[in-house]
Amino acid sequence: MDYFEIERLIEDLAKLYSCSCATSWFKVEGQWNPTRDEFRNKVVEFMNHFEYTLSQFPNSPESEKFKKRTRDLLGKESMLVIKGDNKEVEKRYNYFVNSR
Repeated sequence: MDYFEIERLIEDLAKLYSCSCATSWFKVEGQWNPTRDEFRNKVVEFMNHFEYTLSQFPNSPESEKFKKRTRDLLGKESMLVIKGDNKEVEKRYNYFVNSR
C-alpha cells in the first residue's frame, strides 16, 4: 500500500498544526517566554493528538499496517522536534519569543 499522503502529512504536522496550536496555547496562558524545551514538548503534545484521528480508521489488517506505519513516522518526527532538529519548529519558537 502507498502511504504517500500520510507520510507528507506527518512530515508537516508539527509545522502546520502543532506549532500553531502550541503558540496559541502559550498566548492563552500568558506565557510569552517558554523555554525551548517547553515549546518543543507542547508541539509534540499536539502532534500526539493525531492518535485520535488514527482511532477513527477501521479495524482491519490493512488498517493496522497503516496505523503502525503512521505511528512509527509520528514517533520519528516527534523525536526530531524534541532534539531540536526540526528547523520549522525552531524557527517558529524564535519568532514567537522574539516577536514582542
